[in-house]
Amino acid sequence: MNLTAVNQTRDCLEYTCPERSVSFPVYVLLYVAAAAVVLLTVCGNLLVIISVSHFKQLHTPANILILSLAVSDVLVGFFVMPFHLIWLIESCWTSGPLFCSIFNFVAFLVTSVSVHTVALIAFDRFLALNYPFFYCEKITPTVVCIATLFNWLFSLLYNFTILYINGNFTDFMCPGACLFIVDEVSCLIDLLIVFLLPCTLIVILYSHVFVLAKKHATAIRALQIHHSTESSKIRIGDSMKSERKAALVLGILIFVFLLCLLPYYILSLTNFLRNYSFYYVINSVLILFYLNSSINPLIYALFYPWFKKSLKLIVTFKVFNTDSSLVNVISVSS
Repeated sequence: MNLTAVNQTRDCLEYTCPERSVSFPVYVLLYVAAAAVVLLTVCGNLLVIISVSHFKQLHTPANILILSLAVSDVLVGFFVMPFHLIWLIESCWTSGPLFCSIFNFVAFLVTSVSVHTVALIAFDRFLALNYPFFYCEKITPTVVCIATLFNWLFSLLYNFTILYINGNFTDFMCPGACLFIVDEVSCLIDLLIVFLLPCTLIVILYSHVFVLAKKHATAIRALQIHHSTESSKIRIGDSMKSERKAALVLGILIFVFLLCLLPYYILSLTNFLRNYSFYYVINSVLILFYLNSSINPLIYALFYPWFKKSLKLIVTFKVFNTDSSLVNVISVSS
């Protein structure tokens, strides 16, 4: 995930933990805001996990990928965000070298999984729209589960290797800072694998999906106009509404995803991380990277009617009823 190399010895000499520079009310407000963000991230993604896992009607290839994304994002909420936000508020790492190593590894892992899962979702939508017969016949939940498992295993091995070969699993830690070493070769590899390749794939595939969706909607409208009736006019309106909704969802998806990722990678690519002041700046920008995990449930779930119906069943505890997993949560109109 990180694209910069740090010189631990020099940074350690330059940095000591500062005293708190904000008033006590602001200090408390910062912690309340941090707790709210963590709670939103964890609860939002847990609701997605429960919905997709519990209701059998949602056990589709596309939803399995959404489930994988929610799992990676909930790990961000549990293990990454709390430590990172405390570090930012205190301007000092207080959790020791062991948690520093765990924090870095989990942060690298879940971020990699999240980015690659978004790319898999883009590829899934591309196949479903461009090759519908092949998709229905070959892309089964089992196939997607295997792809998802491979994504997690690859990310696990890849990020462990990146950190291990750069000597990050040691007891050494700069006082008050959780730094890590990534050499220039590893930076380049990481840039390609975690950012450039998946993001390029996402933009290309979703752009193609958007163009295909417009073509299909246009063809449907033309056919319905040719056989114009009152009922067909209603369907035309529904088709146009569906097209606008698809365009909106895809536009929000691409914009928010890139908005959360680009600032960190642009700063990292400058390779100016040679003192703690710049390190703190890029560390602050990194929170935007993690906030993508808070936004993902809104983008991938709240736009879909099935999530709203699942949410209602969950919060009213109707999921504990007998055969609740067989409830129809996908209406005909959705």
